[in-house]
Amino acid sequence: MTEPRMISAADMAGEERLLAVVEALAEAFADLSAGRTSSPSRTVVQHGPRRELLAATAVWERRGVGSVKITTLTPDNPDRGLPLIHGTVVLTDLETGRITALLEGAELTAVRTGAVAALATRLCAPEDAGDLAVIGAGVQARALVRAVSAVRPVRSVRVFSRTPARTEEFARWVRETSGPAVEVTVCGTAEEAVVGAEILCTTTSTSDPVPLVAAEWVAPGAHVNVIGGTDEHAIEVAPELLADALVVVEERAAAVEEAAEVRAALAAGLIGEHQLVELGTLVAGPAAGSRGGAADGQGGTVEAREGAAEGRISVFRGVGMAIEDTAAAAALYGAVGG
Repeated sequence: MTEPRMISAADMAGEERLLAVVEALAEAFADLSAGRTSSPSRTVVQHGPRRELLAATAVWERRGVGSVKITTLTPDNPDRGLPLIHGTVVLTDLETGRITALLEGAELTAVRTGAVAALATRLCAPEDAGDLAVIGAGVQARALVRAVSAVRPVRSVRVFSRTPARTEEFARWVRETSGPAVEVTVCGTAEEAVVGAEILCTTTSTSDPVPLVAAEWVAPGAHVNVIGGTDEHAIEVAPELLADALVVVEERAAAVEEAAEVRAALAAGLIGEHQLVELGTLVAGPAAGSRGGAADGQGGTVEAREGAAEGRISVFRGVGMAIEDTAAAAALYGAVGG
């Protein structure tokens, strides 16, 4: 019997493997929006204050694979010097039922979360956007800096988080990994970081329904990736930001169920559910029934690029889906010689 391949965090490193995950996710989201695959809801068991045990499973017929991910979410862990997320992903072969790989779950979550944001950034942000603001300074913040830098020419990074020591450590890491060509600034407030940024990423572990980012801080034409928060009630950016924006989500139903900014904007009448544009329709274009715009061959979509030129903000609000873990695991398994 062939033993499953063990894929560690080190095996997932590098821009080439990150971009392989981005491409796999583009295929998976196109299949999801076209109804060729599905992504069942996660099972979430809460225990203690804000602590969760999660199980997520999905199959991706195009690649002939399935996955099961078990993760724990412990918001107090960063204060203990421990990761926020622990977990394992099991990759299976659909034809034989064989378990083909076991992947380190926390790193896979970081890689695929960054890769989803990279895909949204590639589809929506102007080609030359390079002024990046990051709210948050943890593992996911690092993942998004790596991912956005892989698809856009990042020239400066401004960061704010509510933990000064962690923020300084994050800034040192950006300087060390990005080199002297990238200017890194630690900001005293979220507003200072956000104002004027061409790309904004929010990556916090907030559980607060009070927004961390006000709508008026965000520059015209900016692209925003919202991927933080510890539960479906957490709000990182003001729902008012969505009113006139191109609002991009992984899947409408998942966003309505789990994304607090989306639910708040819908409840206030700021947007209608039909205005939520799925990543898969942006990838596939009008042939898939998209209202999001055709891919233009230049790393974006016609509507998104024209909207940015006219000063329209784009907002990607991610919640994380099981099919993303499956696609990412399949891409990484292939990249390490599976």
